[in-house]
Amino acid sequence: MTDFSQSDTLVLDLNNRVLHVTLNRPEARNAMSLAMVAELSAVFSQIEQDPGIRAVVLRGTGGHFCAGGDINDMASARSQQPIEGEPDPLYRLNRAFGEMIQQVNQSSKVVIVILEGSVMGGGFGLACVSDVAIAGPTVRFSLPETSLGVIPAQIAPFVVERIGLTQTRRLALLGLRFDGAQACQLGLVHQFCDSEDSLTEALQAAIGHLQRCAPNATAATKALLHRVGHEPMGTLLDDAAKQFAQAIRSDEGAEGTLAFVQKRLTRWAETDNPEPFAPGKGH
Repeated sequence: MTDFSQSDTLVLDLNNRVLHVTLNRPEARNAMSLAMVAELSAVFSQIEQDPGIRAVVLRGTGGHFCAGGDINDMASARSQQPIEGEPDPLYRLNRAFGEMIQQVNQSSKVVIVILEGSVMGGGFGLACVSDVAIAGPTVRFSLPETSLGVIPAQIAPFVVERIGLTQTRRLALLGLRFDGAQACQLGLVHQFCDSEDSLTEALQAAIGHLQRCAPNATAATKALLHRVGHEPMGTLLDDAAKQFAQAIRSDEGAEGTLAFVQKRLTRWAETDNPEPFAPGKGH
């Protein structure tokens, strides 16, 4: 199991195979600094190699999820004159976030976001690459870039993938702000909770459902879903059939079938056992 140490911009807590990652810059409404981008990237690199971690829960401290990019980092990059033959510092700043959000999007782990307060810029992007998005009563979404004279360069493609081109055009080109109920209608979030208690219950329910699903099958399913629309359907379905056969014959497939027949929990669903499912362990 990976040993996570506390970072400068994140609070990390591993509990029952779920890593809780809290964006921790409350004085800036958890604005995405270069340091935070680097630390999030490092966390997702670590967990990708750790079979004991099933999911990541992302949320913010101080009542906000993330209010976009860090103004100080932007000002610093803007003050640096581009050097001929080298990328513009502003390009490097923007692209670093894009690489991190792409990494989160492609993670084999299930990514759950708890959205409260401000969800703008980078925070909006993280919401769009989550597998499960749950919004609380205080959440406020915004795509204000065009009203500030800039563009949502790294997040726009993920917003389009999340809610479609038509809705993204309206939100981005008008710089609109909207609440959690509207986000749910758009398909940006899966659940809108009208109280803090219901938000906590929704998170616990999502984790409970996840823990009943097989780790390898979940990761393979997520990877398969990401391929839709990016390759010919016949080729995709041929490969999916091969993966299906492998899954049926795997240790997970055997354990899932046996547990169903015996009317018991699968070994990976035993939440009091911190060890990941592995062949040969069992009843």
